Amino acid sequence: MRALVTGGCGFVGGHLVDALVARGDDVRVLDVTERTPRREVEYVRADLTDAGAVRAACEGADAVFHVASVVGTRQSQRAAMWAVNVGGTDHVLDACRAAGVRRMVYVSSGSVVYEGRDIEGGDERLPYASVSQAPYADAKIAAEKRTLAADGVGGVRTIALRPHVVFGPGDTRFLPALVRHARSGRLRVQVGRGTWLSDYTYVDNLVDALLLADAALAAGAPVGGRAYFITNGEPMPFWDFVRRVLARLGLPPIRWKAPHQLVYAAAAVRETLDRLRDDEASTEDGLTRFAIRYMCTHHYFSIEQARRALGYAPAVTVAEGIERTCRHLEATGAMHDSPTPHRPIR
Repeated sequence: MRALVTGGCGFVGGHLVDALVARGDDVRVLDVTERTPRREVEYVRADLTDAGAVRAACEGADAVFHVASVVGTRQSQRAAMWAVNVGGTDHVLDACRAAGVRRMVYVSSGSVVYEGRDIEGGDERLPYASVSQAPYADAKIAAEKRTLAADGVGGVRTIALRPHVVFGPGDTRFLPALVRHARSGRLRVQVGRGTWLSDYTYVDNLVDALLLADAALAAGAPVGGRAYFITNGEPMPFWDFVRRVLARLGLPPIRWKAPHQLVYAAAAVRETLDRLRDDEASTEDGLTRFAIRYMCTHHYFSIEQARRALGYAPAVTVAEGIERTCRHLEATGAMHDSPTPHRPIR
């Protein structure tokens, strides 16, 4: 197969490229980064907001895996997220139709159904969120709707997968951020005093699901125009997950708990200041209202539809995924980097 992977130099995209190359596919990557992918891969450096470049990258492809997106939780990032995550998806869909691409698999997010309230075992019958939670979720909703509505238009079959809290070797956001905060003394306090369950998705399991989704489209299975939740199917409290990572890496443990209302208020002040400064470039640090709500509500999903329709079965457990990721962090020297200067919490 000839496949195009948008965001193929990133975390999920990189793992997907490896899997496609391993099975013998011809792979082209479209990405904005200067980092080059594997030698066996054709690399196109371009931005999703460049419609002409996206069209050229889609030429000759049998399938497009649309993985690239801007990820963040700050309101100040709305314009960039809408331009890339929504406008870029429009460009990919237009390019697929123009280039005669037969299949497009879109990486969406479980956040498209999250309204700030508990979700316990939610499935694909859940409606899209009607209340804005964060620009990332809003953009993912719009992009997923457009992707699914495009199924069959111009001969392109489309499908969307909704992973939740993806982690694994090569992640540059979730676990590396935990490590940085723990080493600098900023991860000594748990946000919230309750116990809320969250889903997680090991990256290799997501890659398996992406390949299964494309295969189902190619075989003519009735999955086009639909979205499927993809997780490990092992919900656990968010802070239990964090504690497992800290213990495995020998990092300082969490010692105290703070009322989530207090932290939520601090996040609201922070976001207000960001908007007043028009601060789009500041570093993500987890202190946003969306992130606090996510930590302090249940949000886990049923993967039965993906099992039945796609044949999806998570091959790597959360425990094994944590172990593999921690070994990777140790092997790549991430545990020996200098921590960000910060006054420790005592």
